[in-house]
Amino acid sequence: MKKIIIDCDPGIDDSLAIMLALQSPEVEVVGITIVAGNAPSKMGFENAKKVLNFLGRLDVPVYVGADKPRVRDYVNALDTHGSDGLGESFLPEVEGQSIPSKSAVDFLKETLRKGNVSVVALGPLTNLAQLIDEDLDAFLAIERLVSMGGNFRSHGNCSPVAEYNYWEDPDSAKVVYNTLYENGRMIEMVGLDVTRKIVLTPNILEDIKKANPKVGDFIEKITWFYFKFHWEWEHIRGCVINDPLAVAQFIDPGILKGIEAYTDVETGGISLGQTVVDSMGFYRKTSNALVYTDVDVDAFWDMFLNRILSLY
Repeated sequence: MKKIIIDCDPGIDDSLAIMLALQSPEVEVVGITIVAGNAPSKMGFENAKKVLNFLGRLDVPVYVGADKPRVRDYVNALDTHGSDGLGESFLPEVEGQSIPSKSAVDFLKETLRKGNVSVVALGPLTNLAQLIDEDLDAFLAIERLVSMGGNFRSHGNCSPVAEYNYWEDPDSAKVVYNTLYENGRMIEMVGLDVTRKIVLTPNILEDIKKANPKVGDFIEKITWFYFKFHWEWEHIRGCVINDPLAVAQFIDPGILKGIEAYTDVETGGISLGQTVVDSMGFYRKTSNALVYTDVDVDAFWDMFLNRILSLY
């Protein structure tokens, strides 16, 4: 069983990713770390607890990290995820769950130094950049780093060229990618090229509700706002659920295929947050990223549905 830390900003699709991870026997979620992104960090903590409460897994520790990006001003995504960050489901608060005194970065240091722990990063990379600042050895001890972020050939989702997580904190993303390059390490970039192909449609949601009403009702509550957003902005009948694909790929590396390439992140101008993937080797630099470009959509849905529907 592989040990993982989920670094996230819950968030609708972060919540679905947490559900998938905790229903997968191949992985042990040793902790969840929160970063400001889709929702402010305190709201992200509360949302993570709501999801864990629904799953009956309040034993999984949650730690709060960065409450703003490394350099630029914080821009939340509540227009996408709803005023409560969970699709305006307004789920009840989980009583008796206070924010721990230990920070997310301190938890990362302590846990990663023990070895054999991977990180699945589903939000901006602010916590990981701070970890690099404070304890490079702990960062380099990450066994496998999978990041939902970036885009190669796909258009962006918050600008013509940028995906939200890296656009939110491009400076931290750049630090992470550059540090990996300098140390001969790799990140797995699960970007919009593949996540755009994972669409939760009304038909799939109806099938979930029929097969497992309790789970279906929960998913419907937290995604209806997302459905509305995707229709208004991208004319998609359904919603793209980005983050569960990163978890699925960690569990089954055969779901995605891609290319190895040197990759950097733009930190200014109209291309803010763009991932520059040197697929042709113009820079003559060694690869620091496995950039995924193809996805087995059926294999993803087989995994996701079988595991989600086995709840209760």
